Amino acid sequence: MSSTNGLLCLVLHAHLPYIRHAEHEHFLEEDWLFEAIVETYVPLLRMLERLDANGIQYRLSMSLTPSLAAMLGDDLLQRRFRRYLTRLIRLIDREVEGHSTDSPIGKVTHFYRRRLHETREFVDDRWGGKLLHAFADARARGGLEILTCTATHGLLPAMSTREAQRAQVRAGVESYRRLFGEGPRGIWLAECGYEEGVDEILAESGIEYFYADSHAVLLGDPRPALGMNAPVRTPAGVFCFPRDDESSKQVWSADEGYPGDPCYREFYRDLGYDADYDYIRPYLHPDGVRRGVGLKYYRITGNVALHEKDYYDADAAAQRAEVHAGNFAFNREVQARSLAGGMDRPPLIVSPYDAELFGHWWFEGPLFLEHVLRKVATEMPTVELITGGDYIDRGYPVQEQQPNASTWGDEGYFRVWLNGSNAWFYRHQHHAERRMSELARRHPHAEGILKEALDQAARELLLAQSSDWAFIVTMGTTVPYAVRRFKSHVDSFASLADSIEQGAPDSALVHRLRGEDPIFPWLDYRVFA
Repeated sequence: MSSTNGLLCLVLHAHLPYIRHAEHEHFLEEDWLFEAIVETYVPLLRMLERLDANGIQYRLSMSLTPSLAAMLGDDLLQRRFRRYLTRLIRLIDREVEGHSTDSPIGKVTHFYRRRLHETREFVDDRWGGKLLHAFADARARGGLEILTCTATHGLLPAMSTREAQRAQVRAGVESYRRLFGEGPRGIWLAECGYEEGVDEILAESGIEYFYADSHAVLLGDPRPALGMNAPVRTPAGVFCFPRDDESSKQVWSADEGYPGDPCYREFYRDLGYDADYDYIRPYLHPDGVRRGVGLKYYRITGNVALHEKDYYDADAAAQRAEVHAGNFAFNREVQARSLAGGMDRPPLIVSPYDAELFGHWWFEGPLFLEHVLRKVATEMPTVELITGGDYIDRGYPVQEQQPNASTWGDEGYFRVWLNGSNAWFYRHQHHAERRMSELARRHPHAEGILKEALDQAARELLLAQSSDWAFIVTMGTTVPYAVRRFKSHVDSFASLADSIEQGAPDSALVHRLRGEDPIFPWLDYRVFA
């Protein structure tokens, strides 16, 4: 009889909206990608290398959205990332001058200097700037299972037609196939957005499973016999894995979870605001506005004002991350043991998180995750690390159910992406969706400039469908940019559609748009047919 009491499935969702502005030499929102590379993607990739080098038998799932993959593989953005990293290294090299490693400020500046130089070595010397190759290598080593996502992180239930939903899924699957040489087994549905019928589209594209929030299964029909600790099989035969609320809250919550610990790095205090303006000016964007530069020298400390924060101690924070990892792993062992008695198989605990939480928002997150994987793999024989694909391969009998419509957003449904601030998006998006499908049906065998125009119209629509634009509007962050992006893609789609319907595809517009947003150069408009 197996000694396993429980199965732990850790899932990271790596995503950023497609942002590339060749027309501007410096574009602020491109820094979102560069910050994530330095603080999240490189630390996670280096973590996986250490685990493999140490012979740790881990299993980890991670989505790599097609829009993020397109940016990571873009030559222009790679060059701009090197410029970003070079500027940051130049700044930290200057910062360490005159500071002894015995002083608190010296310790933290030398820590950053070592870390940033190691990042440049990893990205350039190891991988020649090609981080997609690093992800493919991690996948090939066997411990990492990579999922695809809808093409531009389009929220499927917010779309008006099955053709539009199908296009997002098909393009996401094709992106994965071109990256890794084979189709994906699993998919991360953008925002965990599910509604009845989505499973049929997934099955058509060869997808075996997806993840959803807990209430998708808890409120499904019929109610789940094994609760939240086993997947269900949808009517189309696709597995739906529900999120575990207990383990999620321990990590997600800044108030009750680990990231709020006083030892951890303070996100909101940054050298870009602290330094003398004349000193920091050469390291800011050309507009000269003070912003964060990524060098944060202070720790959370406690409930005190930013100017009262204590200096960050990387060694103390690393020790705390290991303690918290041990607590997380122990809690999963206790949780699994308490559930195992009432089940005919080991209970499954699915713990999904945004990848960017680990490193960007919670600086010590990658260290925490590495310790979790090490501890579960080597110290806890009653808990087994597993992926969705692994679970399916076990052949456990699975209940058939129609999951409930849901997302993992605030309040669990669609309010974040459909409310008074962004509802106007959808009359334009839905009109474009119906129009694109009609064009695809009307021209089933297009060639030459007609096909190029149809392909570009499909790209513009996919980019307009990104859930990020509605999310940003709701959150009230870079609202003008999100609105401008949505409008520009809808307008470009409409101009292309007009020219196609008039029998004179606008070749100049096609070539301009293809140069501005060269995402998915292989895309065939018939994904919308």
